[in-house]
Amino acid sequence: MRKLLIFFIIAVIGVVTACSQAKPGPKDNLILVQGGSFINTKSNYYGENVNLADFYIGKYEVTQQEWIAVMGSNPSYFQGGNLPVEMVSWYDAMEYCNRRSIQESLEPYYNINKDAQDPENKSSNDNIKWTVTVNEGVNGYRLPTEAEWEYAAGGGQLSKSYTYSGSNNADEVAWYWRNAGDQYLSGEWNWPIIENNNNATKSAGTKKPNELGLYDMSGNVREWCWNWYGDGDLDSTGGAYRVVKGGGWIGGVNNNESAFRGKFEASGIGPDQGFRVLRSK
Repeated sequence: MRKLLIFFIIAVIGVVTACSQAKPGPKDNLILVQGGSFINTKSNYYGENVNLADFYIGKYEVTQQEWIAVMGSNPSYFQGGNLPVEMVSWYDAMEYCNRRSIQESLEPYYNINKDAQDPENKSSNDNIKWTVTVNEGVNGYRLPTEAEWEYAAGGGQLSKSYTYSGSNNADEVAWYWRNAGDQYLSGEWNWPIIENNNNATKSAGTKKPNELGLYDMSGNVREWCWNWYGDGDLDSTGGAYRVVKGGGWIGGVNNNESAFRGKFEASGIGPDQGFRVLRSK
């Protein structure tokens, strides 16, 4: 009888653990986003008959302490545990998502073949070109699609159609070239002035959140998305670049707009290039 009771307790613990992995809680820094169509009138997808399923997305950009816990080292130019990780390529983000999934007993979302060059990658500068495919329907971590990112940044079903993620005033929600240094800069964008102003990334969550409680989706670091970048095409099946969204500490204010479409080669890295994670519900 005692053995049976012990077995029952172990089984219950297993079920509870499995449920907690399937449904992330607040401690995971993931926020549930209710799906639906785009009601943000400034979105690229507004009126395009695009409907998204529910998903969980990172409350913050992936921090350096989160990266180190999974990858064991820190590639970032600006060092600090609560700063967003940067100097990471799109491929680095793929590996992080899979390793974190395995670490948390989730099913990896990506199949990464490092021995086969992706025929859809048209970049002449990307010397990596891993072939990456997806396991639809699994519960592991992944990058948001451009549509998912823009939907979340724009406030989802709570959207107030702000220009930036959470405000029409960039300074309320975004770290960008004017406000990310010692003094607030004016005039035209100028790199020597920015450099002398000690511009840098900032700790996660120090500006106002958007309607969903998400931080830094405008500014701080640019964020990788899954999609290829196609000129005038929101769903390109190949190309030379991957989509980046949200702008960063070095960029102009227009880059902070939720609808702004940035691009970067998948192998590219920079001190303003990071990401946030997503999990399907």
